Amino acid sequence: MTEERRLLWFRRLARAGALLAAGVVVLGAWVRLTNAGLGCPDWPGCYGHLFPQTARHFAEAVHEMVHRYFASTLGAIIVALLVFAWVNRKGRGQPLRAVALLFLLVCLQGTLGMKTVTLLLQPLIVTAHLLGGLSTLGLLWWLSIEPRRRTLTHPELSLRKVALVGIGALALQIALGGWTSSNYAAIACPDLPTCQGSWWPAADFRSAYVLWSRLGINYEGGRLDSAARVAIHLAHRVGALAVSVALLAAALAALRVAGGWVRQAGSAVLVLLLLQLTIGVSMVRSGFPLWLATAHNAGAALLLLATLALNRSLRPAGAVALIPGSPAARL
Repeated sequence: MTEERRLLWFRRLARAGALLAAGVVVLGAWVRLTNAGLGCPDWPGCYGHLFPQTARHFAEAVHEMVHRYFASTLGAIIVALLVFAWVNRKGRGQPLRAVALLFLLVCLQGTLGMKTVTLLLQPLIVTAHLLGGLSTLGLLWWLSIEPRRRTLTHPELSLRKVALVGIGALALQIALGGWTSSNYAAIACPDLPTCQGSWWPAADFRSAYVLWSRLGINYEGGRLDSAARVAIHLAHRVGALAVSVALLAAALAALRVAGGWVRQAGSAVLVLLLLQLTIGVSMVRSGFPLWLATAHNAGAALLLLATLALNRSLRPAGAVALIPGSPAARL
């Protein structure tokens, strides 16, 4: 098999892993939103069994175990990617370090999944588990995209900086969203654009961001008071405005200065950003229905993939290709 063919199969396997990882992320959101995070109080089994048995909370147990089955299958795909990369490590263009990092990340995810249960939905652990899942998804997606060998234009070099700011802002917003969800703060502001009828209601930011909470307490349903949850929700709304500006700037710049793959990625960022904002507004106005809350998590994952694709399209394989004679090329 030629090196090009091996890389093609590697990227196909990584893409299959990315699709499965997206499903795991959405299933994780479903488990969290249906209060099924403790449907199985032990790990890795459920009440001592590999398959849910008749139990007091059977539906919740099924939700939790289906999520675990999908996550375990994803782990097997990542192990296969690591073996594939190691066997072909001398091949030109074959990633190895990134795959090794991916393997370590999924091992950490397994540990966080266990701690999520054994520490009774400790908010920091739940948020870290969400971020780890999205990081796994993002890295698989990055590995599945074929890098393009070409010269970047001057506008594209400037766009790279804007796109990096955009993905950094999105990462922070996803972290804020995870903290909002793990502390059950989404319903703290049931109206929009105001919050509890006020533009800036009483908010306790000091208590809202105490990262480590007491052990031995069941955090299902949340334990923060109303003012702290309002503070978390407000921060998430402000973050949504900031990341919207950053991603809108990146998307419009991509549409204006580039063509081909860069332009397609910029269009995807723009469409998914508008979709995510629409879902967020609709979710609040319709009283946080389960399907919209789950769609909001899925939208965040898709927006992350589009933003990663934009950054990948501006990062050719190997050393970054620059226009001869440009200031950056002389560095």
